Amino acid sequence: MDAGHLTILYRGPLASCDYDCPYCPFAKRRDTPGQLRADRAALERFTAWVADRDHPVSVLFTPWGEGLVRSWYRRALVELSRLPHVRRVAIQTNLSHRTAWTADADPARLALWATYHPGQTPYERFLTKTHELAGRGIRFSVGIVGQPEHLADACRLRADLPGHVYLWVNAAEGRSYTDAEAAEWTAIDPLFSYSRHPHASLGRACHTGETVVSVDGEGTVRRCHFVPTVLGNLYDGSFRAALGPRPCPLDTCDCHIGYVHLKPLGLYDVFAGGILERIPHLA
Repeated sequence: MDAGHLTILYRGPLASCDYDCPYCPFAKRRDTPGQLRADRAALERFTAWVADRDHPVSVLFTPWGEGLVRSWYRRALVELSRLPHVRRVAIQTNLSHRTAWTADADPARLALWATYHPGQTPYERFLTKTHELAGRGIRFSVGIVGQPEHLADACRLRADLPGHVYLWVNAAEGRSYTDAEAAEWTAIDPLFSYSRHPHASLGRACHTGETVVSVDGEGTVRRCHFVPTVLGNLYDGSFRAALGPRPCPLDTCDCHIGYVHLKPLGLYDVFAGGILERIPHLA
């Protein structure tokens, strides 16, 4: 990482989603017009802050809901991708929206973390969008939740995706996998072992709180999405004095956007150049 480089995981108040996944608590949740206005204002304030920096910044948007169906997220991604000090801007998405907007972004900086949810969208529609992205030179990964009923879809997806696209598998929440089951998923995602079990993290060194922070719609800064301790505020600069090496206070870490930053795991080498969009350096 460059000296002074700051990675920000941004999660504003947006919680609405157009999908109804049974494994997600935010499925088909709807924001009121007022909530959407507040989310837009918060995102525009954040985008303006990033634009005004004089040091390298990378951003991963991790909304509870689906951001790309909202024009202000698409606009933020395009604008940030065109700033010379922004090294990478990425978003987690179900890819339900059209992909044409990506033509306005800088493909050297824009990236998408896309998830396929069987039963929520026609397979061919999702696959077509991945090929559109590949054709435009957009960096992206594709993933699926490792539910038993998704295995056939995952195999089909691996066969049909462009060969260079990494297909990751998230272990299903609360599910234990036999070695035989894990082997089936590992045949699809060679890195599935990192998702299969929670990682012991208590007292272990982590990049979060040092070079990586979590920011909410109010500008409140925490080390990551999973540790509630406040480090300060983004907009008054009070968070900067709190940045520095610190051990993890949690017993375990079981989410990729958290454990990828645990230093002992060495995943910065595994995902070198693609940490935010979840693309291994060999993919």
